[in-house]
Amino acid sequence: MSVDAAHDLVRGALTATLWICLPVLAAGVIVGIIVSLGQILTSIQDPAVGAVPRVIAMGLVVALSLPWMSARLIAYTQVLWSDFARYGN
Repeated sequence: MSVDAAHDLVRGALTATLWICLPVLAAGVIVGIIVSLGQILTSIQDPAVGAVPRVIAMGLVVALSLPWMSARLIAYTQVLWSDFARYGN
């Protein structure tokens, strides 16, 4: 395997990982900011108040976007397997 092929393989894996994780991470960040603003306004500093909504939001996003995530992962796997001979040398 050449250095360029290894570079393409790692770049493709990291790009696929980024796109698959992006909705979940974005939901966690957005809900975290909203909850933090709510905690600032109400002076409630309980850690559970910040963690529980983030976990619920991230779980809902995973449940709703699971078909898209699996389709994206299957597409990446098909591309990887269709070009398998390139990585075998």
